[in-house]
Amino acid sequence: MGYTILIVDDSLTARTFIARTLQMAGIPLNQIYQARNGREALDLLEREWVDLVFADINMPVMNGTEMVRCMRAADLLKSIPVIIVSTDRSAHRMAEMKEAGVQAYLTKPITPEDLKTIVERFLKNA
Repeated sequence: MGYTILIVDDSLTARTFIARTLQMAGIPLNQIYQARNGREALDLLEREWVDLVFADINMPVMNGTEMVRCMRAADLLKSIPVIIVSTDRSAHRMAEMKEAGVQAYLTKPITPEDLKTIVERFLKNA
């Protein structure tokens, strides 16, 4: 059985890199969806179920913090794990995102091993 994952980032390069890295990590995948910002992600989540979300913080239209807060306020979305993937390594930002409801915070650059470990951590018993 494969996982369905949503990657939310305004950079096509970053989305493509994460998708390829997930595939290289040998994670069983059913579907990988992509969104350019939090609003697109929420619109997609109204139509499709995903097992896990990887998201950037700084995006136009709706940033990652706003997206996570909207997800945590929605009964059908609040249980979906959200993993932030960002270049921002500040303790303040990490604490802010944890308070908003993210399950983990990865700092770029990331490796296939990083992604495999995090996916297994949150989805192994799903």
